Amino acid sequence: MAMNTTELTNYIQFAKDRKTLKGNIASMSYDIDITGEAFSSDNPKAPAYHLFAKSPRGKPVQIGGIWKRQNQSGGDYFTLTVNTGYGKLNANLGRYPGQDDEDLTAVIPWD
Repeated sequence: MAMNTTELTNYIQFAKDRKTLKGNIASMSYDIDITGEAFSSDNPKAPAYHLFAKSPRGKPVQIGGIWKRQNQSGGDYFTLTVNTGYGKLNANLGRYPGQDDEDLTAVIPWD
């Protein structure tokens, strides 16, 4: 079941080619639409994606990144770090509830 992302919060949706993404993170203090672009680097600590939002005047501003990690059993997963303007949000990306689109992931905060 594909979902209409205009109704969602706290998600990242990867493009089918995995070169770009869009999403939203929200709380009682902020509601930020984000975009992202794949990033290549020889630095093993570099993010896999750079994340951007719009400034109050509509200019693109880099606000964070998404890193590709491996769990203990060798499976891949993604973590996200974003400067929300109210502090730093750290989160994992996981399956979005109630859907079967593997490109649509939930933002699952952690401290």
